[in-house]
Amino acid sequence: MAASLKVFFSFLLSIAYFGSSAMGKMRPPFMGEQKNVDTDWYDAHATFYGDMAGGETQYGACGYGDLFQQGYGLETTALSTALFNNGLTCGACFEIMCVNDPQWCYPKAGTIKVTATNFCPPNYSKLDGNWCNPPQKHFDLSMKMFTKLAQYKAGIIPVKYRRILCSKKGGVQFLIKGNPYWTLVLFTNVGGAGDIKDVKIKGSSSDWIQMSRNWGVNWQTGVKLTGQSLSFQVTTSDGKMLQFDNVAPSNWQFGQNFDGKKNF
Repeated sequence: MAASLKVFFSFLLSIAYFGSSAMGKMRPPFMGEQKNVDTDWYDAHATFYGDMAGGETQYGACGYGDLFQQGYGLETTALSTALFNNGLTCGACFEIMCVNDPQWCYPKAGTIKVTATNFCPPNYSKLDGNWCNPPQKHFDLSMKMFTKLAQYKAGIIPVKYRRILCSKKGGVQFLIKGNPYWTLVLFTNVGGAGDIKDVKIKGSSSDWIQMSRNWGVNWQTGVKLTGQSLSFQVTTSDGKMLQFDNVAPSNWQFGQNFDGKKNF
């Protein structure tokens, strides 16, 4: 009888745990968990920069360079200080909707999905009217994406946003730059959480080497790796790690881009 009761109560505890997990909000996150995908929506504002062709939205503080060449196009945004997190949020994806402004929001516009590729700098010389000053959460969108939500004459609109997983076609891309004594790697087309928190590199004649973030999505090492095939371990901010073996052959050259063939 005691054994039967023990099994029964274990069954009830299992139901309570998995039921609360499925319902999301009922289970507090475990210690160390990071919330990279949101079911909740948060308040912010949005503006736009550049023109419809996106000429002024290229390059930027995340280091992606030509966003058309890298596959991001105009589905991008610059982030205010509160969201940019000193560049650690580069590559993250957001879903945004225009709200509470019937004068400018397009009816039934739905939502847009964008990747963080740039920084909207604060202006502390202005006490009012600079939406990128902390602690405000703000998106400076490409004009094309802004006008999917509202009339461009609005200038600024109230929005709601949430963090989402990045859906990318093809594998993670590795652009190798630098010189024989300093290797700088630009990581693009990263799916899943999108933003990278850790990178290790391995030459065919070396052990795994910890890389450090130089700026944006550029990671570096001072170890000489020329003449070796290169492998990478890339970890996104949600703790997921992928290993890319022999991405670059031993005869790789600086300025070449390589396809990791897989994604998060």
